[in-house]
Amino acid sequence: MLLTGIVIGLALGFAAGGRIDALLNARLRFVALLLGALLLRYGTQIAIANGVALADQLRLPLYAAAFGLLAVALWLNRDRPGLLAVLAGVVSNGLVIVINGGYMPVYLPSLTAAGLGPQDLSAQFHVLLPTELDLGFLLHGGPWGDLIPFPVPFLNNVGSVGDLFISFGLGWFVFATLVHGEVAASPTSVALWRGRPEVFQLDRPVVMGGGMGPGLAPPAVALAPSAGSAARGATDVAVPGLPVPARRGLGQRVRGHPYVRLARDARFSAFWTSQTISLFGDRINQIAIGVLVLTTTGSALETGLVFLAATLPNLLLGPIAGPFVDRWDHKRVMVASDLIRAGLVLIIPVAAQASITLVYPLVFLVTTVSLFFRPAKAAVVPRIVSEEDLVPGNAAVWTGETLADIAGYPIAGLLVGALGAQIWLAFWLDAATYIVSAGLLLAIAIPPVAREVGPRVSGAVREFIDDLRAGWHVLRREPRLFQNTIVSTVAQLSVGTTIALTIVYGRDALDGRFIPFPQNYAAIDAAIGVGNLIGGFVVGAIGARLRKGRMVVGGFVAMGLGVIVMGLTQSIVVALAASFVVGVFNLVYVIPTQALFAELVPEGFMGRVVAFRSSLVFGAMTLSMAVSSVAAEHVPVGTVIAASGGITLAAGLIGALLPAVRDA
Repeated sequence: MLLTGIVIGLALGFAAGGRIDALLNARLRFVALLLGALLLRYGTQIAIANGVALADQLRLPLYAAAFGLLAVALWLNRDRPGLLAVLAGVVSNGLVIVINGGYMPVYLPSLTAAGLGPQDLSAQFHVLLPTELDLGFLLHGGPWGDLIPFPVPFLNNVGSVGDLFISFGLGWFVFATLVHGEVAASPTSVALWRGRPEVFQLDRPVVMGGGMGPGLAPPAVALAPSAGSAARGATDVAVPGLPVPARRGLGQRVRGHPYVRLARDARFSAFWTSQTISLFGDRINQIAIGVLVLTTTGSALETGLVFLAATLPNLLLGPIAGPFVDRWDHKRVMVASDLIRAGLVLIIPVAAQASITLVYPLVFLVTTVSLFFRPAKAAVVPRIVSEEDLVPGNAAVWTGETLADIAGYPIAGLLVGALGAQIWLAFWLDAATYIVSAGLLLAIAIPPVAREVGPRVSGAVREFIDDLRAGWHVLRREPRLFQNTIVSTVAQLSVGTTIALTIVYGRDALDGRFIPFPQNYAAIDAAIGVGNLIGGFVVGAIGARLRKGRMVVGGFVAMGLGVIVMGLTQSIVVALAASFVVGVFNLVYVIPTQALFAELVPEGFMGRVVAFRSSLVFGAMTLSMAVSSVAAEHVPVGTVIAASGGITLAAGLIGALLPAVRDA
């Protein structure tokens, strides 16, 4: 597995015009310490395998010293891209080996899923984990042991979360070094950062750790190039009276690409890695929680209510999370959020064994903590990248979320389906990604923000109430914004229904012969994610030539039709096509609506307007989730989903009759 990351890094690096001598000449600090730690690590394992009694007797202190020295050497080289991810993996593996007295624990069902057996293990290095979900499994460091199966031909193996991070980090380091040679250290300035860009996102509830739910993947925002980027692009343009500049080769263009610059930035690469991998864990968590409740209770109502509990914090706490976070250190907020979420997710399966009702407050708390994490994350990006890379940096973060939707849901479906009765491992895997994310964030130097001292909790609550009042007044005075908000509130009732009932729909309504449950549920979410990606690209390419109001109306109408088709079909192929349409046209109304608000909301009022709109939209979604969950107990779930699509279609048609919506 470790070699796989290196091979991929080499392949991408050479494809980008990299040179092998750049890798051979890469300079690392304290190379002797790094090599000595590796020699101690693998020398100990080889000595034990060859029957050296002293090495066997001292295995624990030898392995502890090897991993400790290796962690120190990697920390001293943390300014190299990818090596912070390697450090996280080394610490994860080292801790679990020390916990088990110098042995790497392996989970037998994962070994079997990979097509292997106990005979394939090394008795001198591996030990089997307890197969039951109990305190013993946790005390043996089970979530960080070898429990991820890789049933791939020629690569049949099991790996740990640490192995994934090491492989990814090594591949990143190899790629970045090949395309750039000696990599400059990332800036570690702690100068105060005084900017505060106004960032807003419409109608996007957080579901548990970070998943948006069906039809709510993050929109791609098309931004105009900065003056600096325009100037840089002009260097290849012929100017009368001046020599024609030489065109740069492919390798030079690739190395100068903003994404490659970001890949060479150790701080951003560590930040992006931590967030993207934890987002993959969130998708696993989202699939697993639905399957856990549905299989335990068999009830559409109770399954819908768990997603309602996971979404409810958006209504109750979402608008005030930002004002609180603005008063705290953003890095501390993110690290604390990751650690708290890890603890909550870790105990979900344990709580479910005691009583399924204990799951509801836990998922409520996971989303609550995530609401504080997201504004802190948005505020950090401008402080860890240069001004010229801010737009591609934000785009890279969005791309990570989109990748988590497109690839994370299918992987989650396959994993949860393969785990069967061992579904609790999915939660522990998500918890492990949070812990690793917290470790990576701790290692990043983030300039603090210069803040004015203001009121604390009481001030944030008063600010929230004032925001709602001010947002109402601004919306009420501008018919285009007000009517768009009302139509959107009604139209997105179907979003609440699909969040609550798609998993029940996958089990009860779809023909499971082609794609069985729960993989069909994950496939639908992935199809929506692909639709979001395509929809965002198309709107960004041609949206400027179209009327925003017409796009909003058309988006609602087409999305409503897609939800209707989805609810009425039993064919997984038709359902996937309909889900793709829902994803595409979700962005067809989200992006122009966001642009409309950016144009019409007076400067300085955006947060207050969005706070009021969010209260309306999330309130309607929450009501829709509750009503549809009750209805699905008495009416076929497909019928409930189709009816919600009819409401979205009707809202779009009403919007077409309102000039303030249609002609905006």
